[in-house]
Amino acid sequence: MLIHPTAIVSPKASLDSSVKVGPYSIIDAEVKIGAGSVIGNHVTITGNTTIGKNNHIYHYSSIGEAPQDKKYNQEKTFLEIGDNNTIREFCTFNRGTAQDHGLTKIGNDNWIMAYVHIAHDCEIKNQIILANNTSLAGHVSIDDYAILGGFTLVHQFCKIGSHIITAVNTVVFKDIPPYVIAAGYDAKPNGINAEGLKRRGFDPKIIAKIKEAYKILYRQGLSLKESQEKIRLLSKDTDALNLYIDFIAKSTRGIIR
Repeated sequence: MLIHPTAIVSPKASLDSSVKVGPYSIIDAEVKIGAGSVIGNHVTITGNTTIGKNNHIYHYSSIGEAPQDKKYNQEKTFLEIGDNNTIREFCTFNRGTAQDHGLTKIGNDNWIMAYVHIAHDCEIKNQIILANNTSLAGHVSIDDYAILGGFTLVHQFCKIGSHIITAVNTVVFKDIPPYVIAAGYDAKPNGINAEGLKRRGFDPKIIAKIKEAYKILYRQGLSLKESQEKIRLLSKDTDALNLYIDFIAKSTRGIIR
């Protein structure tokens, strides 16, 4: 291990021998950090926190602190971070609460920019970009390849679908279905993320079907149930549209409209 002499690392912490820890960082007893991870200077990592391989956590971040929830009563809860994540300066990630699954979970290959806050019990999947000053309230879930623009705020319990993108200063009070561009206070749909889908190799025919599904959901004045059934008829076993259908069915806060 390459631990700077000014860093404070508990002898009970479990760090792979290849982990680097910068000046004045503090790593507490129940922390586990995998191979190849780099911890910058003035980083605090505490609580029951597990960090995977090849993560880079930049300076002044607070990782694994107690949840900002008045119901929290010192229960043993957890934060898990996967592999290959970039976590920039001044980020704050909190552990889960006993009222949920007791776990905040961050997946793999995510790009998390400066001043991002991820509250208790959130689930962040893979290949996600959270731009500067994005803040997630408790119990938020974000699916693969989502991009949240700078200063995006997400209300508690919201679900964010895969391949979406939000504009700067978007405030999200309801669920955002897959593939959608969202913007505004409160967030409204602004078409599909066609450019993002092209970059990720979606077949043009599938993109055309997603556009048609979007029109059904947002342009025909149908209820969510009616939209879901009409998209189901359109899908013909297309996985991309089945994802749309499932998301609508599982929405807990209603869909942005």
